[in-house]
Amino acid sequence: MNKQTTQYIVTQATSADYEIKKSHFIGAIIPCSTEHEALQGLRALASQHPNANHLAFAWRIRQPDGFINERCNDAGEPSGTAGRPILAPLEGGKIINAVIGVIRYFGGVKLGTGGLARAYGTAAKLAIDKAELLAWVEMATLKLTIDYSQLQMLEYQLKKCKGHLVDQQFTDRIAVVITLPATEKTQIESQFTGF
Repeated sequence: MNKQTTQYIVTQATSADYEIKKSHFIGAIIPCSTEHEALQGLRALASQHPNANHLAFAWRIRQPDGFINERCNDAGEPSGTAGRPILAPLEGGKIINAVIGVIRYFGGVKLGTGGLARAYGTAAKLAIDKAELLAWVEMATLKLTIDYSQLQMLEYQLKKCKGHLVDQQFTDRIAVVITLPATEKTQIESQFTGF
């Protein structure tokens, strides 16, 4: 059974604050498409909060083969009380290509393992709730050589399907590189080749 479920991405970084028993939690969700980008986002978050006690995180990143790379880290909190609770709303919301970092400023009152897990999970969920989510669309890259007379029609077709012109080289014809939803690739390819 190969049922395709819709996955979602965030359009921009968003954060939300949560306070419980004098501990201050800041959940931040950051779009990323690679582990490197996720780590860059976390480093930026850490530099914005140099006095924080903890920066726990979780990410879900879609690989080119469709596999979802998931990772979470408790950042020194008791095992399973931070990373997993942050990962859970990402999984539940079918969100990919995002990292959530939750910063904790300790307020002097221990929350216990259950309280910690709830607090980290709540901060992550609040960040997701504030974020704008879009349905993820698999994109494909296509190289075409077209006549000058076809450029305007190609641009129109790309706009219609939310594709983009990445590069164009002008000679006697135009060599273009475009990205477009994978579902549109065959139709655009046949429309602009084979004549």
